Amino acid sequence: MIGDIIGTTIGGLTNHLWQSTLFAVAAGLLTVAFRKNRAHVRYWLWLSASLKFFVPFSLLMSLGSRLQWAPAAKSFAAQAVSFTMVQIAQPFPETLPFAPSAPRATDWFLVVMLGVWACGFGAIALVRFRDWLGVRAGVQSSTRLEIPAAIEVRSFPGLLEPGVVGLLRPVLLLPAGVLERLTPPQLTAVLAHELCHVQRRDNLTAAMHMIVEAVFWFHPLVWWIGARLVEERERACDEDVLRLGSEPQVYAESILSVCKFYAESPLKCVSGVTGSDLKKRVVRIMKNHFGETLSAWKKLFLTAVGIAALALPLVVGVLRLQAQSQAAPQWQTDAGGKQAFDVASVKQNKSGPSSAAHTNVGLSAGDDYTPAGGLLSVTNFPLGVYIGFAYKLMPYQRQSLLSQLPKWATTDRFDIEARAAGGNPTKDQMRLMMQSLLADRFKLAVHSETRQLPVFALLLVKPGKTGSQLQPHSDDPPCVGTTPSGSAPKTPQQAKDSGYFPPVCGTITALDLPGLKRVSGRNLTMGEIGSFLSMVAPNTTPLDRPVLDQTGLSGRFDFKIDFAPEFNGPPPPNFQPDPTAPTFLEALREQLGLKVDSQTGPVDVLVIDHVEEPSPN
Repeated sequence: MIGDIIGTTIGGLTNHLWQSTLFAVAAGLLTVAFRKNRAHVRYWLWLSASLKFFVPFSLLMSLGSRLQWAPAAKSFAAQAVSFTMVQIAQPFPETLPFAPSAPRATDWFLVVMLGVWACGFGAIALVRFRDWLGVRAGVQSSTRLEIPAAIEVRSFPGLLEPGVVGLLRPVLLLPAGVLERLTPPQLTAVLAHELCHVQRRDNLTAAMHMIVEAVFWFHPLVWWIGARLVEERERACDEDVLRLGSEPQVYAESILSVCKFYAESPLKCVSGVTGSDLKKRVVRIMKNHFGETLSAWKKLFLTAVGIAALALPLVVGVLRLQAQSQAAPQWQTDAGGKQAFDVASVKQNKSGPSSAAHTNVGLSAGDDYTPAGGLLSVTNFPLGVYIGFAYKLMPYQRQSLLSQLPKWATTDRFDIEARAAGGNPTKDQMRLMMQSLLADRFKLAVHSETRQLPVFALLLVKPGKTGSQLQPHSDDPPCVGTTPSGSAPKTPQQAKDSGYFPPVCGTITALDLPGLKRVSGRNLTMGEIGSFLSMVAPNTTPLDRPVLDQTGLSGRFDFKIDFAPEFNGPPPPNFQPDPTAPTFLEALREQLGLKVDSQTGPVDVLVIDHVEEPSPN
């Protein structure tokens, strides 16, 4: 499980890193285009590249996908396969929940990667903390100086250069003896430089980039951006000092004098006067070049670029939502599209969750269904069950649904009586009618999203080879539409001894046998078999997520698998497990020649946009 979480995180991080890299490259190209303009323009371009590491485009796209003009219920695409649960268990107990038998193997490579990152992050954090302690000691040992300035000026016993300390309430620290080493004009120039840092909030922006460096220490571009930020912020302050009237020679001499007697501050968020390449700075200062002011069209261009950088992911998210909501799944199209019950009644059940629940229509994602003349009669079920039925959700999809519902929707239970206008609608048509009912009475609004989530990939153990119990579909015996009366074994032992195989094609049958469970199906694609594994997983196998077919097998298959059920806790009374029976994963390998591999992949999820307690009848 740890490996799965880390794997999902790394997948999202990889996308974020290449997007941030492209963004930084674009910012770098813009700095080249604005190389003749003032340095503060290029500084903010580099700073935007740094801050982009804090904001994944996927976050903006997700925000855009949640913007809706009207709360209308959206269709949801969910894989499903005809699934028939045949119970021959007299005297067997009713189906009981099963639990995973053993934790999945952790991907140790991913754990090592996380450990390496944590070590790098910790080392950088410790170095920064040590430097901060040194600066803090200087502040505590300092004394106030009566120098007229916009901020408090203090003197400290040390050999660090003059610098501004603090993010929100900055203080200017001057090393003891600096007043004797600088002439009044030089001191004025140094003070002007430091006050420029205060006005620009350079300490705050430098601290923000320090966090980026600590988190993304492994990315070389982050350190390159940091060097460019220091260069442009010092150049911007130099330009402002010269613009305020300081003589270039006096200002250059003041910087060189500070460099001669004092060491540069070790902390990047303590803005000093000697940062960046001194030779280049002195040359530029002596040239007395300010840099050009932005023209109107350049200001307009930068504004448009900034708006586009924020708006484009939002627009993509909105368009993705519209595309997903407009694309109806095939089962809804086949069922005829939007439909509604002729009459319907919704009441809150007051008998409590311990009372028996009843339905005349199977509420699972399967297609097992006995027509009842258009009547739907369901009592004592929570709202999540009705939503799962309406949108044909798999069990793993229902679990993610519950976390989005308000408390009343998971604790209250409801009775629904409804009837279609006429005839015998199919089960999928009943689902469409339930969608309309939920939208009308519960004001339910949903949309579907495809997200990269942990999945299991269904693979062949040996390339090109299946197990003995997974074979190409055979019409011997011929497929039938329904299970013939009396064709099923009368007892579980007879089923076990006879090797019972379902005569119905396109379905999957689960049988409880002495000490084990048998699951079999006919005329199914590998994708449908994977859907079955996802469907049955919460109750039978250790597969608690979608199973995506990656076997590369085409065509249709028949399969049969016998395995020992695994219980969450002690087995039910009278159950005698077969000690020779394999676990599900063992049977998957030995009998079907298949295995599952933990990965990330596209998964359809249902997102609840709005829901209310039901209106009265």
